[in-house]
Formats: sequence, C-alpha cells, structure tokens
Amino acid sequence: MLRRIVQSCFLIIGGTLGVFLIPELLLGPFNLDHALINNPYVTAILGAVIFYILTFWLIDYVVNFVKWCEDTLVKVPVTDILFGTVGLIIGLIVAFLISVAVNGIEIPIVNTVVPILLTLLLGYLGFRVGFTKRDELIQLFTRTSPNKKALDINGQQITSEHPASKRHKILDTSVIIDGRIADICQTGFLDGEIVIPQFVLGELQHIADSSDALKRNRGRRGLDILKRIQRDIPIQVTIYEGDFEEIQEVDSKLVKLAKVLNGIVVTNDFNLNKVCDLQGVQVLNINDLANAVKPVVLPGEELHVQMIKDGKEQNQGIAYLDDGTMIVVEDGKNFIGKHIDVIVTSVLQTSAGRMIFAKPKAYEKAL
Repeated sequence: MLRRIVQSCFLIIGGTLGVFLIPELLLGPFNLDHALINNPYVTAILGAVIFYILTFWLIDYVVNFVKWCEDTLVKVPVTDILFGTVGLIIGLIVAFLISVAVNGIEIPIVNTVVPILLTLLLGYLGFRVGFTKRDELIQLFTRTSPNKKALDINGQQITSEHPASKRHKILDTSVIIDGRIADICQTGFLDGEIVIPQFVLGELQHIADSSDALKRNRGRRGLDILKRIQRDIPIQVTIYEGDFEEIQEVDSKLVKLAKVLNGIVVTNDFNLNKVCDLQGVQVLNINDLANAVKPVVLPGEELHVQMIKDGKEQNQGIAYLDDGTMIVVEDGKNFIGKHIDVIVTSVLQTSAGRMIFAKPKAYEKAL
C-alpha cells in the first residue's frame, strides 16, 4: 500500500513539473514550437512517465525513509510530540510576524533571504525549546490546575489524589538486577502499573555486554527478571520509550520521569533513595521492605544456628538466619562448622540491615 502511495505521489509531481518545465526546456534551448509541446495534457503525461520510470530506482529508498520516520514517531511519547509541535508553531508565527515587518524594507536581498532564514531558524528553535522544556511546562500546568492533574504514560491526565497503589511504579536498574521485585509482584503486594524506562533497559544491555564476567552475569540476570515479570506475572508492564537527552545520569532521569508521571520510584539504591527524598519524589525501597518483614528477635530468646566463620573480634563466631540476618556469637570461634543453641543478648538495627549479638547456650548453663 505504501509503495502505491509513493508511486502516486511521484506521478502527481512528475505531471505538475511536466506542465511547467517541459515547454520551457524544449522551447528555450532547442527553439521548438509545436502544438504537442504547448499542450498541457501532453506535457503532464510526459512528466508523469519520466517520474514513473524514476520510481524503479528511487521507490525503495523513499519507502525505507518513510518507514523509518514512522517508527521514530511511534516510539516518541505523545508529550514530546505535543510540546515540540506547539513550540514549532509558536516559532513559525513569530517568524511570520517578523517577516511582515521586514517586507516593508525596500532591499531585495532582505525581502527574499531574511524571511526564509527566520522561518528555518525560529521554527527549529521553537521546536527545540518546546521539546526540551516539556517537563517544566507539564509541572507548570500541574501546579496551576485546581485538580492537580498530570500526564500519565499515555499522555492522558491523572490526578495526584490517586492512591499510591494505583500510581506508576518506576523500576531502576539496581532493583531489577536484585530480582526480589519479581517475587514481590507475584505475591500481589505491589500492584498498579510497572514502568520500565528505555534508558534503564539500555543500561541493563550495556551491563550484560560488559567484558567483566560478574557484571555480565548481573546484566543477564536483570534481563531474565524482566522477562519473568512480563510473561509469568499477571501485572501490567509498560516500556517508557522517552528519554531526557539533556540529562546524562540514569538516576536523574528516573527522578525526572517520576515527576512527569507523578509516579513512584522502586529501588534498593540508598543514594537514589536520598535524592528522591530531597526532590519530593516518593520511593519504595526493597531493602526497607525486607528489613520490615524480618522476624522480630528479642534479647533472651534461644536460636539454633550453624557457626559459619570467625568474626572480627577475638573468639567471635558468625552465623546467619535463613533470611540472611547476621548473628555475632561471643566465644563462638570454637564452634565453627557446628550447629549450636545460642541466647540473644542484644539486637542492633542499622541502615544495612539487622545484626544480632548472642552467646552460646552451653556457656550460659555452665555459668
């Protein structure tokens, strides 16, 4: 269908140019004056035939170019197209108004060249300004609207009064590689729409292609987790195709995207968590969730653990609970490799997690 449309356009262009150019070309250099040459129907058919012959060489290039333009426009978010078009229209209007004023100047070069330059320059500048400042314009409309409306990922309006469970959950690279997000989604504790930005996928692809074996395995694990979320978990997943070209850091892009979509960043990166808090963006930290659901251990309780290795201090031993909580056992070095009962002496909660201090129960009985 597209090839037919392109061929029809070539025929129309050829027929139009044939009416205007063929008589001039033949009557001028060759000084021919024939009724057929002056007949517009004949020249139109002749021009159309010439351009139809050209389509055999040019049609593939034209069709590929049109398809490339179509794919590019489809991938661009509607907000980018909208604000870029608005900026372009404003730039062209300003160029037209200036050109009307310039036409009053009786200088031939100024009257012909300046309007063309102004149209090209101001049209381009208007498009770039509208495209680059789209996020600030969206925030401006969001602040001034009485209902506090923002644009969702499809360019439609959403209200900030929506509950957090229904807002977009934007995943960062670290939480995808971590893998626990898939289990959380599968259990139903995280609902709403999951948004995976294209620039996060690009970073995952870069990590998966790394020459370092550890980074390569982490990147491939992240891609496998995304495949599992999309195929095996009944939750809506959307790939955000947009990008913020003026921002280089992926974390900064995530914060900007969360502001645009009025969404929530899901991460386990401590630094990104702090940046989001400073900029007023809501965050769901997987590490905070993991610490919150760990079983509560009180001083005086007994635990049955396996001593794994020695600790930093003298005679200390290290053991772990099933959830990964580290237990520091005083005088536990002599029990490395054995299963023993210990008594909890104190519990320390840190930003990295929970740490339990204990001592062997056998020593307690001896005392």
